[in-house]
Amino acid sequence: MNTRVAKYAIGQVVRHRVYPFRGVIFDVDPTFSNTEEYWLSIPEHIRPRKDQPFYHLLAENDDSSYVAYVSEQNLVPDDTGQPVGHPQAQLLFESFREGHYKLRPRISH
Repeated sequence: MNTRVAKYAIGQVVRHRVYPFRGVIFDVDPTFSNTEEYWLSIPEHIRPRKDQPFYHLLAENDDSSYVAYVSEQNLVPDDTGQPVGHPQAQLLFESFREGHYKLRPRISH
């Protein structure tokens, strides 16, 4: 299988191509790494290929904040320049500047 370079970066704000939500990327899987049940829950007309990067987002819409798992083909850059209002964003990121979040340094042993 060919490995693809992720188009989007951790800390980048993106929005969904079809659904009205946006979010900040906090992790990337090189290919689909969720359950088959999750895969089948995606409506067939927008179900993406598994052989592409999938992004973990701190997402928000007009009603709530949540974590989303979205294929690269279903994302587009968010050009609002606005931060994401997800309450966990401050836990993972230390700053927001010029439309991009900067990750907090990791603490490890």
